Amino acid sequence: MAKNYGEIAFTSAVKDLQEKLGSRRNYARMERDNYVDGLTENEIDFIAERDSFYMATIGTNNYPYIQHRGGPKRFLKVLDSKRIGFIDFRGNMQYISVGNISTNNNVSLIMVDYPARARLKIYAKAEIIQLKDDPELYKLLDLDEYKFRPERMMVFDIEAYDWNCPQHITPRYTIEDVERAFASQREHIAKLEAEIKQLHNKINEPAK
Repeated sequence: MAKNYGEIAFTSAVKDLQEKLGSRRNYARMERDNYVDGLTENEIDFIAERDSFYMATIGTNNYPYIQHRGGPKRFLKVLDSKRIGFIDFRGNMQYISVGNISTNNNVSLIMVDYPARARLKIYAKAEIIQLKDDPELYKLLDLDEYKFRPERMMVFDIEAYDWNCPQHITPRYTIEDVERAFASQREHIAKLEAEIKQLHNKINEPAK
């Protein structure tokens, strides 16, 4: 990972706008100083917990295409500090992202933790790998309990990444999050109901 995020994101047109609107000085410092050689433990843990992300590719018509990719939690695997990958399962068979990557392998990924209002942005080079061509990689990426048909593998060589500010991220929760949050209340209610039942039975016991 030779570049930092600003070095890729801040084109000449972007820099001109930053200069005009007063943010260029801060972002120039970011370009100069913010180099991280690979994912840290913080990013690795964050990526490992995701059950979805968004991926932008570019078609030969120069239009971007943004696709939501999802699966069970941890379907996106960290292979090492500079590579992440996943098994691409069969979907609607449009193959827009795969087709775009075949002619331009520059991609942008956004991963969001909605409850924590955290967002990780990644620039990467994507590689499409057929299942038969790398069985060892397939073993690393395999999801034993996810019953969908695999078509190929995707590996991302990370060029740069950055964390976004939490502004304007509305917290959202999965059913699993809600179930976990209310588990203790359910247990407490079940305990109280059992105690009430015991008291009710005791009160209604026939006198001896």
